[in-house]
Amino acid sequence: MSRESQISIAYFISPHGFGHAARASAVIEAIQTLRPDVHFHLFTTVPEWFFRNISNSNWTYHSMRCDIGLVQKSALREDVDATLRELGKFLPFSEAQLQALVDGVRSSGCKLVLCDIAPLGLAVAKKAGLPSVLIENFTWDWIYAGYPAYRRPFQPFIDYLAAVFQSASRHVRTQPFCESSPADLVTRPVSRKPRAGRAETRKRLGIGLDQKAVLITMGGIPDRLDVDALKSAYPKITFVVPGGSDAEQRTANLILLPHEHAYFHPDLVAASDAVLGKVGYSTIAEVYWAGVPFAYVSRQDFRESPPLTEFIRAHIPGFEIEQAQFENGAWQRRIGELLEISGVTRDGENGADQISNDLVRLNFLS
Repeated sequence: MSRESQISIAYFISPHGFGHAARASAVIEAIQTLRPDVHFHLFTTVPEWFFRNISNSNWTYHSMRCDIGLVQKSALREDVDATLRELGKFLPFSEAQLQALVDGVRSSGCKLVLCDIAPLGLAVAKKAGLPSVLIENFTWDWIYAGYPAYRRPFQPFIDYLAAVFQSASRHVRTQPFCESSPADLVTRPVSRKPRAGRAETRKRLGIGLDQKAVLITMGGIPDRLDVDALKSAYPKITFVVPGGSDAEQRTANLILLPHEHAYFHPDLVAASDAVLGKVGYSTIAEVYWAGVPFAYVSRQDFRESPPLTEFIRAHIPGFEIEQAQFENGAWQRRIGELLEISGVTRDGENGADQISNDLVRLNFLS
């Protein structure tokens, strides 16, 4: 198909972890299932390799810092002071920066701008006179307002970002979401869909069909866990740990994978008997659709955690692990308890399909 016959869409994606990129990837796949003539221009600093998992390769990557989010000390702890310093450098957007991006978006023939909570894209769309769609389960102004001790230094950024987010032509909110204010469309969880069956994935991993397997995941923010004790404590259970090593390696019952590995993450979730990990959007969405039990640890001071935890308690079998227990390793004593929990079967429409159908219905892809 020639580039001239394609429809081009700009997609600005927050690089805060991998959850926003995973959600955007699911939306891209759903749109390209309906409209294979759509070409995406991805603006983000999420590593380009992450998007190579998109089943249709009809996209162009642009390395662009389009969001600050929160500066992280680790997967579970943010650095508020560093976040404020970075926001001071990033906001407000300069007219020269916006105009350069407007020129680039127009020269690429983009007719629509999608944003997964990356405010820069919405500002570009407004200046270019293009329709924009905000896809979120929270926005950064709401997150920053959750730090009362820092309210005064955050307030200018809160006010600026609130206006930017309100400028979206269409507002899509995805479960599990944090705010209950009105949105144009509310969807079920948005998740990439598994591509390989349980047997195929386990064969590749070298795990027997009847063998118990637990996936341990901390999302896209590097944070190495001490899992050596699992070798002697649970020798008959296999533990798969993405981000657990710089290279793929198997030691006894531990399968340690680098962040960039050869397995599709939703396949790992679906092939596991249970998942243990950090409360984060894409992990929750993938666990939700796989129906597997989930032992989860939330960030104590992060405003997103309570509503996400509430959703998990209501819809996903499993239990919470206190952050202190997670950090001191006490969680490892609860593996047997986790594996005694039964999974559930899901049906219904994935939120990514709801979004793509909505865009088609409203002629955003014409």
